[in-house]
Amino acid sequence: MGQKTNPIGLRVAVNKDWRSKWFANKKEFGPLLTEDRKIRDLLKGKLREAGVPRILIERAANRCRVTILTARPGVVIGRKGAEIDKLKEDLSKMTGKECYIDILEIKSPETDAQLVAEGVAVQLERRVSFRRAMKKAIQTAMDMGAEGIKIRCAGRLGGAELARVETYHEGRVPLHTLRANIDYGFAEARTLYGKLGIKCWVCKGETKAERKPEAVPMTA
Repeated sequence: MGQKTNPIGLRVAVNKDWRSKWFANKKEFGPLLTEDRKIRDLLKGKLREAGVPRILIERAANRCRVTILTARPGVVIGRKGAEIDKLKEDLSKMTGKECYIDILEIKSPETDAQLVAEGVAVQLERRVSFRRAMKKAIQTAMDMGAEGIKIRCAGRLGGAELARVETYHEGRVPLHTLRANIDYGFAEARTLYGKLGIKCWVCKGETKAERKPEAVPMTA
């Protein structure tokens, strides 16, 4: 059996951070986790056109702060902030808590793994050839300065009778090197023939390990 793990979860202690930041006792943990899921599903559904790869959630007492990372902040904010106010109202109604929304713009969406995977999924739904969609995404990411990228599509590709897996990669994507900053994204394309799964790994370089100064023995 393949021993595969999510590259983001594997690197949480090294160079990645948690996407939900809060503490709860055993009794409250389950309901809060479910609430996080509902918040993400609601926002993803409403902001499908805004290119939202990640939603960060922080909690303190009875308040909830949601940070939306987006490639198109204008779509999220809306005219005179109308969309944001509507989202706040919907979240408060759903959770019964006071909700705040922050927006962070993603500077280079072409190298964000989740957005690349979603972009390929949208093209597959529009019946673009999977090879062309994958190769174009790889070329764009490499042109924008990615160190390496790998895309994997699985399912009834091109409407074939048998499901299969196709993988393309360029550059270096060292999944076993923990100091490598690897971004990972997954998306599903709902086609006429069934669902296709798209996975994407993007290597954005390596973080240099900070060397601790060696202890100098004290002399009396």
